[in-house]
Amino acid sequence: MPPAPTTFTVSEATRKKWSEAVNEQANAAPVLDLTVDNITENVIAVNSNVTDNPRLQYLITKFIRASHDFIRDVGLNFEEWEQVWKFLTSVGQISTDVRHEMVLLSDILGISALVDSISHPAVPGATEYSLLGPFHDDRAHFVELGESITSEGTPGEATLVRGTIKDINGNPVNKALIDVWETDGNGTYDVEYIDKDGPDFRGKLYSDKNGAFYFSCVRPVPYPIANDGPVGALLRKLNRHFFRPAHMHFIILHPSYDKLITALYTRDSKYIHSDTVFGVKSSLMVDYVWTEDLKLAEQYGVKPFKRVLDGVEKEGFWLLEHDFVLVGKRDPVSLKTRD
Repeated sequence: MPPAPTTFTVSEATRKKWSEAVNEQANAAPVLDLTVDNITENVIAVNSNVTDNPRLQYLITKFIRASHDFIRDVGLNFEEWEQVWKFLTSVGQISTDVRHEMVLLSDILGISALVDSISHPAVPGATEYSLLGPFHDDRAHFVELGESITSEGTPGEATLVRGTIKDINGNPVNKALIDVWETDGNGTYDVEYIDKDGPDFRGKLYSDKNGAFYFSCVRPVPYPIANDGPVGALLRKLNRHFFRPAHMHFIILHPSYDKLITALYTRDSKYIHSDTVFGVKSSLMVDYVWTEDLKLAEQYGVKPFKRVLDGVEKEGFWLLEHDFVLVGKRDPVSLKTRD
């Protein structure tokens, strides 16, 4: 059964404004005898009545010109355009609240990474931003410092994560909210399990008065993005892989600082130099250190595991240490409304 049409109400003032705009266009000079050379200016003229939103006017004008120039430049024909709109339609049809296929398309084309870099320019000495990704879940449970963000029996290798939250002057940030999430040892997020009752491999905690934080989890591993839909088909057509290197996501919030959305990428992970969504930055590459310090494990409540090294069975866990540096609240960047 098709979904019910979306309904909305508008004020009488808005209706009057729309009516005046329609009448104005109806009485404008006729748009006739369009050619490859003159159609762009005509289309821009018809779409140039956004008097109450200069930014929207600027965006639509630039988009029309850029898209028309692209079509003329490559000589796009009808059959090719039909393939494009059918592909975009299929991307929209497969998108859900859990599966964000449109975001995935933006990711694999580098659009998400580009928009993120423009929105969050690097600040010397501060932690760089990275992609939010499609798997953030605000329902993550709160944990105390030192507790695990993974449930008992989660597949993966035991890991202790610890570090500090500071500002660019080296001052500790007390009560910064750290929202962290990752895959389990199978390379799967909790929302991808249909039998999961609630959030897992994710959690929220606060830094202490020294800006310190620490929690246990499992070491993340590389994983494939969803590739059984139109985006996966496009990647295969382009002879590209669909894997992301191992990484752990972080959102760090504090009322006195800019919101930080970032991720830490495992330096020795496969695909670290060919992330299919272009999210990796050198400053965000980190090392997981193997340690057999069982006293440290006991201190932080980490459950060691056994692995074979050089033919000898060893007991220990992984340690990831990283310090995040926040930027004080900044004024919003003014948006362009003209060249």
